[in-house]
Amino acid sequence: MALKEHMVAPDFTLPDQEGNMRKLSDFRGKPVILYFYPKDFTSGCTTEACNFRDDFSQYEETGTVIIGVSPDPQSSHQKFMEKYNLPFILLSDVNHEVLQLYGAWGMKKNYGKEKEGVLRTTFIIDEAGFITKVFEGVKPAQHSSEVLAELNLER
Repeated sequence: MALKEHMVAPDFTLPDQEGNMRKLSDFRGKPVILYFYPKDFTSGCTTEACNFRDDFSQYEETGTVIIGVSPDPQSSHQKFMEKYNLPFILLSDVNHEVLQLYGAWGMKKNYGKEKEGVLRTTFIIDEAGFITKVFEGVKPAQHSSEVLAELNLER
């Protein structure tokens, strides 16, 4: 079943870049930007992460938590965060369980070939844990601006 707006965001537990187990429900009471991306250090993923970083103060002013999820191991996340000074949480989903739960894992075309992979998707989750917006087919360069506009926090 595809997750849609007005549904409760399914809870999950994944390790962060430091190896600490993080539960989505630990962030209840705060808005959450939950974004799924393919791979640390690739051009699109770096652009997307750095745009969230550059706009971070605007998210922080409203208490909004940003959480990125990819299949990369925590060691990769740690290096990615250090290299680009990322001030938010990155979670490792090496078994694709949460990616599948959120419909962010599936068939995609890459250079004309179909293969399974991460479908770049973002969920805005409100303080009560409900999904208020789903972005599919995200374009990394303008995505943080789209999220800010949805939250009425335009830069």
